[in-house]
Amino acid sequence: MFYRPENGHGLPHNPFNAIVTPRPIGWISTRGPDGDNLAPYSFFNAVAYVPPQVMFASTGAKDSLAALQTSGVFCVNMVGEAQKDDMNATSAALPRGTDEFLHAGVAKAECETIDCPRVAESPAALECRVTQVITLKGKNNFLILGEVTGIHLRDDCVVEGRFDVTRFNPLSRLGYRDYAVVRDLFELARPGEG
Repeated sequence: MFYRPENGHGLPHNPFNAIVTPRPIGWISTRGPDGDNLAPYSFFNAVAYVPPQVMFASTGAKDSLAALQTSGVFCVNMVGEAQKDDMNATSAALPRGTDEFLHAGVAKAECETIDCPRVAESPAALECRVTQVITLKGKNNFLILGEVTGIHLRDDCVVEGRFDVTRFNPLSRLGYRDYAVVRDLFELARPGEG
């Protein structure tokens, strides 16, 4: 099968989200004039090491975008398998100004380097300062870039000097309503690494 996106795919559901998988979930927390906000974004990833930088994309002018455009900061909270229901609850379309932390019963903690809440029990949280908000092609598509200014690692996830994902089994987004959990790990050395 081949199709041009502008001509449509002819399938009952758009396959694009299912092609680019698995995607990590950036559970983005913000604080703005309307209060605290927490929402999952599956168009999310790390993009640079030094300085550490992340990106996420918002399809729609959502509360998170409005808050970070005002405050200039956001926090990325990583999602483990045990948090899947809480994360899903924060994806609900709620009235502006609703605190998703309270709505979903998610414990909140304050960040250290920015004025923003974070998920207290997240395996890792990345405190970020906005570096750019780029308007993308299409209706209400935005790319948000941020520099990481502080990193929280849950103590039980640090084992023998390494951040151990087997301690929380990261949740990832597939297509449609599908998700996956990372459980099977293996190492590969690059050629020449020895």
